Amino acid sequence: MLTIDLNSDLGESFGAWRMGDDAAMLDIVSSANVACGFHAGDPAGILKTLRVARERGVVIGAHVGYRDLAGFGRRNMDPSSEELIADVIYQIGALKGLATAAGTRVAYVKPHGALYNTISFDERQAADVIAAILGVDPSLVLVALAGSPLIEQARASGLAVVAEAFADRAYTADGKLVSRRQPGAVLHDPEMVAGRMLRLVTDGVVESIDGKMADIDAQTICVHGDSPDAVAIARRLRSLLEENGLTIRPFAARV
Repeated sequence: MLTIDLNSDLGESFGAWRMGDDAAMLDIVSSANVACGFHAGDPAGILKTLRVARERGVVIGAHVGYRDLAGFGRRNMDPSSEELIADVIYQIGALKGLATAAGTRVAYVKPHGALYNTISFDERQAADVIAAILGVDPSLVLVALAGSPLIEQARASGLAVVAEAFADRAYTADGKLVSRRQPGAVLHDPEMVAGRMLRLVTDGVVESIDGKMADIDAQTICVHGDSPDAVAIARRLRSLLEENGLTIRPFAARV
């Protein structure tokens, strides 16, 4: 029986500013990438999300990013290696503490936004993130963009890696994500998105923005929690996958 993990970026509300519907998403996904306070999220909100995730049996990952609250972590940055390594260690450590208090644990790391995109192809920043993870907890799994050089770089350094696809993002013909600056980069139709991901899981391909088929080998699928259509997309995606005999299961072990 085919299995697949569904993940979402959660814990991103900040004070009075609400982002997404964590409670609803935690009824659907099997893994939660929880903000660590640098791109989004405040400690009280993060702790609340972690507690709900534990109740629902959802596995936790540290969603680390650049120090960029104003830009939601989606602005390109070029910190020194010393800064980036320390920032990633700091974020993982903070989430580990909150997770312990919530009765759960951090099982993996998924970088966020601009950091995620940069380390997919930037060897130096990738090495910094890898070094930070190894310095904190070598058992943590790294989630990386399917098809990116980061996967082999991290595995060569001794990290376990899981390749990721994005349900609500458009792809280029060579398997890269279409820039958010381009029209059509973010997808909103739940039925269309679910159909694309079913084909990806069963056939290993996704239709690119120019109509060609891109090969994607992924073990986890992300639905961005900050999209206004996130819950509807995730719900239809899970339903369609299960209707076609797939099992939704976290790639990392539960507590």
